[in-house]
Amino acid sequence: MNDTIRKFGYPGTLVQEYAHWVVLLRPQQVTLGSLVLASKEPATEFHQLSAAGFGEMRSAVIDIERSLKELTGYQKINYLMLMMVDPDVHFHVIPRYQQPAVFAGLQFPDHGWPGPPALAQFTATDEETHAAIGARLRDRWR
Repeated sequence: MNDTIRKFGYPGTLVQEYAHWVVLLRPQQVTLGSLVLASKEPATEFHQLSAAGFGEMRSAVIDIERSLKELTGYQKINYLMLMMVDPDVHFHVIPRYQQPAVFAGLQFPDHGWPGPPALAQFTATDEETHAAIGARLRDRWR
């Protein structure tokens, strides 16, 4: 696994693993269910991904959107490919909603709604709650 994947907590944050991608629960929950979709390939530019990696990304995105819709009922979803600090190809996946989502008694507001996600603002979760969010998402994966 590359440094970017490890930085986002792999294997502890793993939601799903594919041949070319991993889906990780983002350590900072900007909104409930915030994820990282990271390529396992040695690529620091999007065009460097293999044809197989590009093809498999479609399956990962379908699974992400279905699972997050079941968990959060999001209204929009943002895929942010920033790669300024972490150079390996990856996306921050941020489900967006107008009203705060609730999980385990915690409210997860979308501070940036209806504009760009406010990445610096997030709902702090303890280790147990974070693990429970990941488990709930893994249970929804098919």
